[in-house]
Amino acid sequence: MSFTRYETDHHQWIKETVNQLRERNFDRVDWDNLIEELESMGKSDRRAVLSLLTRLLEHLLKLCYWEVEKEYSGNHWAAEIVNFRAQIQDRLEDSPSLKNELEGMYAKAYPVAVKSVSKLFAIPQNAHISLKKALDEDWFGEIYNQS
Repeated sequence: MSFTRYETDHHQWIKETVNQLRERNFDRVDWDNLIEELESMGKSDRRAVLSLLTRLLEHLLKLCYWEVEKEYSGNHWAAEIVNFRAQIQDRLEDSPSLKNELEGMYAKAYPVAVKSVSKLFAIPQNAHISLKKALDEDWFGEIYNQS
């Protein structure tokens, strides 16, 4: 069985493919694997935003509702929230079309975040953090004192 460069040295395959495209050697391009790579890149960006959004929501839920640990960990959670928001913003600036998918990602991320933190503490029945609040760089929950 013979292996292609794509299978044996991915980094070299990328370099060669970029060079072939630059030189307009389209007949030498490994189109099937190039298409697969491009599709994978798009999925990777989406997965990254979904993961960051889930982590953001987990930390916001902790900050808003985990009273026992808030005194000890609240500032750390707030710092992480700032970090996650910045990373999400960076991804959205690089790929603005992902903004159109945020509501759908939020619909997936929120239940996962709730389930995750509910293993740590009891979340009130009426607990809710909207996507708008989650992404608002100045919002850390009405009950969190940032001083």
